[in-house]
Formats: sequence, structure tokens, C-alpha cells
Amino acid sequence: MTDRTVLVTDYTWSSTDPEAAVLAEVGAELLIAREGTEEELLSLVRHADAILTCFAQVPASVIRAGEKLQVVGRYGIGVDNIAVAEATRLGIPVTNVPVYCLDEVAEHALAMLLVLARKINVYDRAVHQDSNWALQSGMPMYRIRGRTLGILGFGKIGQTLAQKARGLGLRVITHDPSLPGEVVQQHGAEPVSLDDLFAQSDFLSIHAPATPATRHLVNAARLRRMKPTSFLINTARGAIIDQDALFAALSEGWIAGAAFDVFVPERLPADHPLLALPNLITTPHVAFYSEESVLELEINAARNVAAILSGRRPESVVNPEVLSLPRWAHLR
Repeated sequence: MTDRTVLVTDYTWSSTDPEAAVLAEVGAELLIAREGTEEELLSLVRHADAILTCFAQVPASVIRAGEKLQVVGRYGIGVDNIAVAEATRLGIPVTNVPVYCLDEVAEHALAMLLVLARKINVYDRAVHQDSNWALQSGMPMYRIRGRTLGILGFGKIGQTLAQKARGLGLRVITHDPSLPGEVVQQHGAEPVSLDDLFAQSDFLSIHAPATPATRHLVNAARLRRMKPTSFLINTARGAIIDQDALFAALSEGWIAGAAFDVFVPERLPADHPLLALPNLITTPHVAFYSEESVLELEINAARNVAAILSGRRPESVVNPEVLSLPRWAHLR
């Protein structure tokens, strides 16, 4: 018998059975949104004790409408799609899963690096579209060993990427103002200034969170500092990049190419000018995915929500200050 409801705004995997099993243990059942629009969520959230969300926007209006709402849980690391400030104002914990898909995102970024460096996309297109088997269609190419990988943001994913990249003989540099230099060095990277990161990198991979401070951190001025032979990789968040500046950089040759898994909006329209560029590789926000990582994500996101619903402290709360409120004094 269930007496609690968890509203799932959206998901991209085949089944919600793993999270349903976790939440059933605390007497909760899932209510799956069909479209995840604000209008639909406003209607459904009135019956919800909790929200689980992947990519759908959970604005302040939806959080305010949740008359029984106790927790908003994110399937993932970043919470830029959730009105965290409003949840905090209302004393509602927001949970996330900060440690998952480390290998997947690092491997996706590394795969993009290899494709860009070896011009695999160029040769594949030449053979398939033009029956062009000539070496010249992908020239010039340079050896990866000895070149420099810059990592913007050196959290757990950035550190995992650095470890893998060193196996290819890459020199790794990074900029992350939140980490002491000795911590960076312990993970095999060299701390540098933001300007030097852009100027020195042959490959620059973005692994910073989306915050007001990082919005359009990669802008025209910084892209112009990069080498014309360099490549930009983004598996983090689209808002970190000024996409107008990116278009100029790719179309005017400021940089040699780019590979992106994330954009603003999340799905670019088919006629977006970026999609017409031959030196941009795109994937549809799949860097996080593997069968193993998604199962871990579903279970851990559900466990966070189940903890709150059953009077326990969750593993990860992005606004922990709310747990000091009298409302949550019973958590153990």
C-alpha cells in the first residue's frame, strides 16, 4: 500500500523500475509526467511528496505549487534546471548524485579528442559521401603524444580525464580556482592561469559547473587566445560557451574544430547555423550514459528521495542549510 507520490518529470532511459523498487520500500509510487512541460508539472505536483527530475526545468512556480512537496531530487550532478533558491526559501532540500558517470564523461571527452585529432569524422564523411579515399582530405594531423590537454574545471570528472589522458602521453594543464595547486599536482596536472589555459591548450576540455560565474566563460576574447590548430571539447553545460562566439571561431578559423555534447537550448533546431559547420562534432547529451552509470544514477537518485521521505539524511544535499530548520530536526 502506498501513501506517497514521487513525480518524475522526465527520463531518457528505458525503464524506471529500479527507482520504483527503491521508493516502494518507503511506501512511495512514481507518477510519470508525459511531456514535462511547466503546465503539466503544475497540475501533477499538487499530488506529489517529491520530485525526481533529469533535464526538465523545475521552475519556482512548480516548487511553490507543491503543497506536500518535501524534496526535489536530481538525476545527475548539476542542478541548473532546478529553482534551488526557491526551494531553499521554502525549506525544501534539493538532492543530487555528485559521484557517477566519471568514467563515462571522461571517456566521451577522450573519444572526442581522438576523433578530432585523427580526423576520423572528416575521413568517414569523405568516404561515405564522396567516395574520397585520399589521405589529403584529413590533412594536417599531428601526433597526440607530447601535446597539451587543458581541462577547465578540475573536479572528479576532470581528474578522471587527466588520469586517462596521461596514458596517451598528453601533458595536462588545468584551471580551477577552487582547488589548491598541490591538489591539482597530486592528480597529475599543472595549475595555470585562465589565460594560459586557453593559450597553451592543443585540446581544451570543459568540465566546470553551470553557474552565474561560468556563464559564457568561454567567450570571443578567450577563443581568440587559442591556437588556430587547437580544438575545444564540451561535455559539461552549454551555457558555459558563448555559442555566437563559437560559431565565429569555427567558421573563421580561430580554432581548428570542436566537439560538443551540450548546447543551449538542449536540442538545437535543425536549421541552427552551428549544425552546418563541418568542423563541429555533435552528440545529443549522452556523455553520461552507459548501462552501468544509468543504473547507478537511478538507484542513488531514488535513495536520496527515499531518505527524506523516511526521515533519514540523504547522501547529498545541494542546499544543506535547510536541514537545520525545525522542520527537519527529526532526520537521523
